[in-house]
Amino acid sequence: MSTAVTTRPSPASDRAYDHVKRAILVGELPGGELFTEGHIAAQVGISRTPVREALLRLQAEGLVALYPKRGALVVPVTPREAHEVLEARLVIEEWAAGRAWAARAELVGDLKQRLEAMQEAKAADDVAAFSEADRVFHAVIVEAAGNTVMARQYGMLRDRQMCILADGIRASASRMAHAITAHRKLIRLLEQGTKAEFVRESRAHVEDAMDRLGVAR
Repeated sequence: MSTAVTTRPSPASDRAYDHVKRAILVGELPGGELFTEGHIAAQVGISRTPVREALLRLQAEGLVALYPKRGALVVPVTPREAHEVLEARLVIEEWAAGRAWAARAELVGDLKQRLEAMQEAKAADDVAAFSEADRVFHAVIVEAAGNTVMARQYGMLRDRQMCILADGIRASASRMAHAITAHRKLIRLLEQGTKAEFVRESRAHVEDAMDRLGVAR
């Protein structure tokens, strides 16, 4: 009997993956940007081989498209994709809110920590940290729903949403303050509200994001 062997990414490949993915998600590598393996290898201080491995992973996630002898292109987000990403997020988060309600006692403490991280990032004007804390806040709720396939798909959706965000919106202090208020309300409903109220507010939260991004519902 043969046994399939799964090859784990090397530490150097992981470093390249994290470096490029972060650059894409915070807008340092915007949609439509073409870059080379050599450029990334020089930035990270590694050879091209682990960079190539990292780019293949990013291509599988839909973040880059590879062109032999030319480099990698950051896949731009089209208006149609923006709509589909937010629509899918709406479906998953509304579903997850209902499923996660049973675990609300455990959820509250974890979400309060994520909210605190958002507040600290806002105070430090650390946009990247704020966006990550925001994403993790919602990922915690989705994961509490107990479906690993949904959680994995949700992670990819949030990556694409971060690519959708325009720099001005991402860096807006008013947007961060608005998000903190909205997240605080979700926690309050978990503590004092009803399941129906929490599910309804979870949906409204995503609909608000769609409106702010100019994505049709």
